[in-house]
Amino acid sequence: MAYTLDTTVGTLLDDTGAVKVFEKYVPGISTNPMIGMAKGMTLKSLLAMPQAKQFGITEEMVTKVLAEVNAGK
Repeated sequence: MAYTLDTTVGTLLDDTGAVKVFEKYVPGISTNPMIGMAKGMTLKSLLAMPQAKQFGITEEMVTKVLAEVNAGK
């Protein structure tokens, strides 16, 4: 099943292939202490948080990453 903006952060963190792609675009994201609080959130919810923009996480970037992750499935 393809990942979308409605996929939870925790689901993506459970997929080592997805983590590798996200780490390529946002190094350290999977080990950031704050990511634990976001595990139950969808990517869409995460993008709505001001902290996401502080880390350079935009909808455009996430959509690009998801396309790359889904292409590798």
